[in-house]
Amino acid sequence: MAIEVTSGNTTLLQSQVANLLVQPLEQMSTFLAAGPQIFDTNQQLRIPRIASGVTAGFVGEGAQISDGDVSFDEVTLLPSTLKSLKVLVRFSNEMARQSVVALEATLRTRLVTDVANALDAALWDGAGTSNTIKGILRASGIATGTLDLADADSLIDGMATAQGNHVTPTHWVMTSASFAALRKLKIAVPDETNGVATYSQYLFDPSGIQNGTAFQLFGLPVIITDNIPAVSTKNRVALVDMSKVAVARDVDAEVKILDQTWGDYDSIGIRVVTRYDVALLQDEAVTLLTEA
Repeated sequence: MAIEVTSGNTTLLQSQVANLLVQPLEQMSTFLAAGPQIFDTNQQLRIPRIASGVTAGFVGEGAQISDGDVSFDEVTLLPSTLKSLKVLVRFSNEMARQSVVALEATLRTRLVTDVANALDAALWDGAGTSNTIKGILRASGIATGTLDLADADSLIDGMATAQGNHVTPTHWVMTSASFAALRKLKIAVPDETNGVATYSQYLFDPSGIQNGTAFQLFGLPVIITDNIPAVSTKNRVALVDMSKVAVARDVDAEVKILDQTWGDYDSIGIRVVTRYDVALLQDEAVTLLTEA
């Protein structure tokens, strides 16, 4: 007589679902954490700025001082037509009661994370079409330069461009692939034992690249993000002065539990809404380097 064993009757076995929900691997939001100036408002925000000043000159005793003319313009954020980021998920009360995880709290956290990720992408590189956020990498008037991931001098040239525009950059922004390419740069160093043969040494000292848990290049923190994607297969690296970046915040990830709207379906809804805008207080606050 054959004995029935577990390996042949898996459909009859009891199973248990762990009360743990594994989240997908994803990057963290980086833009707001980099320290832009944030203004809380639910109305259109206008930030005045001086477009051009006057030129001072030497004037002799008793001579007339020439008139100067200061011109002004402004940066506008949160126009009334700007759309919000929104998401909505519905689920039945049965699913909420029978779930092995705290479904409502889990979904609430997940939706806020998804909205934050979408916002992060828009603040960096949003197209700005159809009344959406235009990211700082696409802002008009930003400085540009040429990137060569095989030559660290291109980064120095980018810093020189920013400094020539009287900008003090605070961060590098690049993808993990671009950062890895720069970290792999090596130089040939003569072997002291024979003076002829050479060995390769990393151009960037690994101890100088990472300061604690933060990456650095040429003394500036590096923001690693997928939200500076290549354009036409050409990689990009940005040099940004985050102190010259203004963010207007209308709604910050507002979560609403809709427990009555679909009462006739015995279902619950979770809605997350956020509304932000971004602009540069000075156009040259961003220097965008692109591969030739």
